[in-house]
Amino acid sequence: MNRIGKIFEIGYLIVAVIFAYETIARWNTEREKAYIFIAMCGLAIFMFFFRRRMRIKREKYLDRSNK
Repeated sequence: MNRIGKIFEIGYLIVAVIFAYETIARWNTEREKAYIFIAMCGLAIFMFFFRRRMRIKREKYLDRSNK
């Protein structure tokens, strides 16, 4: 279960990098779409840290309950 959580965390970072690339690629031609990609990149980074924090909390909780 923890491995799946880590895979999803890495997936959010990969998605954030893709959105950042798309932002840079579209900045001069389609500024409106670039702003949407910036927002999505920020959301992906937020989700990375949020999921990471929840996974660590869950691991600590499970470690305490198994002792």
